[in-house]
Amino acid sequence: MFVLAHISDPHLAPLPQPHWSELIGKRAIGFVNWHRNRSLIHRTEVLNRVVADLRAAGPDHIALTGDLVNVSAAGEYRPARAWLHSLGSPADVSLVPGNHDVYVRAGTPHLRSHWSEFMRGDETQSLEFPFLRRRGPLALIGLSSAVPTAPFMATGWIGTAQLARLAELLDGCEREGLFRVVLIHHPPVSTAQRHFKRLIDGPRFRKILSQHGAEIVLHGHDHVHSVVHLEGPRHPIPAVGVPSASQFPRTGHDPPGYNLCYIEGQTGGWRCEIVGRGLAPDGVSITEINRVSYLA
Repeated sequence: MFVLAHISDPHLAPLPQPHWSELIGKRAIGFVNWHRNRSLIHRTEVLNRVVADLRAAGPDHIALTGDLVNVSAAGEYRPARAWLHSLGSPADVSLVPGNHDVYVRAGTPHLRSHWSEFMRGDETQSLEFPFLRRRGPLALIGLSSAVPTAPFMATGWIGTAQLARLAELLDGCEREGLFRVVLIHHPPVSTAQRHFKRLIDGPRFRKILSQHGAEIVLHGHDHVHSVVHLEGPRHPIPAVGVPSASQFPRTGHDPPGYNLCYIEGQTGGWRCEIVGRGLAPDGVSITEINRVSYLA
């Protein structure tokens, strides 16, 4: 049995003081929003409890689906790199970026220079998406939906080149008999209320999955425990989301947490049990929140 942990949206605090030249446009809006609102939601002590429980579970690999930083200020990326290394080695942690990691175009070079070893495929020294990492019976295929957007927008975009390569990787990994895990920050399907935070080319992404298949899609972004079943060529494909790992518990919101995916079997006979873990009502301990199994 292979155990894959899935964690997302840590929104690492504290936010370093940006250089004055960074506080224009979208960054300025995000900076004000952080100090008025988001700094009260994303708490280091909460994240530390969640990560401690994850480490105690001893997973074989960790998938992290983005939003490590908050406004893509240059000073955010080096501390986030240190946090990544505290989570695990680049061989043991696979990362895809979120919209906050590329909040503005100027954030992209920092992301590449500080985090690339966690996003690099097994057979290349360059950083390109989608990447492919083979771990045990798993094929981890990482997409980037992170693109700079206008103020008050948090949409994602995969693009034609990534989607074409995704189709090739899905087919090749199926021939190898691997359990195909697709990692992406934005969910493949969003509600009407999330229109300005949706994956714009989600319909094209879902079409690729319906034609070429996958065993599971893991995402973040919405900050909730969720499972949506997508159409596949032979069986439905679960798209599984997790809440922010650092969000302070609030009424009407999922508690902070992560998922453990217990995977065993072989092509045509896979079994995956997904155990959601999160902060208990006592605000201190981490407990099981939900559990679901499926066959593929």
